[in-house]
Amino acid sequence: APIVLKLLKSAVANAVNNFNLNKDDLYVEEIFVNESISLPRLFPRAKGKTDKRKKRTSHIKIFVSKYKKETQEI
Repeated sequence: APIVLKLLKSAVANAVNNFNLNKDDLYVEEIFVNESISLPRLFPRAKGKTDKRKKRTSHIKIFVSKYKKETQEI
């Protein structure tokens, strides 16, 4: 969760600084995690042998949008 929180703070800061949006009007529109590359790593075993393990990585994407207040006229 600390990585997602850091990403959310970065997305909010980018929206405020780059697009002049108000921080209080933002909400998380979409967030998803995709699989990325797997890096091969060697894991030491007994008697001088090794095993291969995959170090898996991922891409996290978060989209924030401006909250639209809907008003109805009577």
